[in-house]
Amino acid sequence: MKRKIVRIDEELCTGCGLCVTPCAEGAIEIVNGKAKVLREELCDGAGVCLPICPVGALSIEEREAPPFDPEAAERNLEEKRRQGQGIACFRCGTGEDRGVLLFTRYQGHSTWVCTRCLPVLIHG
Repeated sequence: MKRKIVRIDEELCTGCGLCVTPCAEGAIEIVNGKAKVLREELCDGAGVCLPICPVGALSIEEREAPPFDPEAAERNLEEKRRQGQGIACFRCGTGEDRGVLLFTRYQGHSTWVCTRCLPVLIHG
C-alpha cells in the first residue's frame, strides 16, 4: 500500500538519538550509530520526530510500505515496558498506564511529561 512514512537520510544522520524518544510507537532505533526505522509497520507517519532532528535528516515520504499496525506497535511498546524502557514522565516517573503523557522539549531534550507535572513546567 502507498502511504506516508518517515524517511531517514543516513548521510545526514549523526546518530544523536533525539528522534527515538518522540516516536511513541517505537519504530525508530539507533543501529550501528545511525537512526533507522526498523519496522515500517510501527511507523504511523505522523512525523512527531521530524522537528527534533538537529541536522534535518528526517522527512516524510509517500511510498509503498506495509500499513501501520497499531496492535504491533502496542506489542512493541509492551515489550519495551517489560525491559524497563517504557515511556514515563521525566519529572515524577508516571507511566502511560497511570496517566496522560505529552511529548515535550525541555532544556534542549526530547522527553515526556504527564499532565499533572505540565503546569509546573509552564508556571514554575
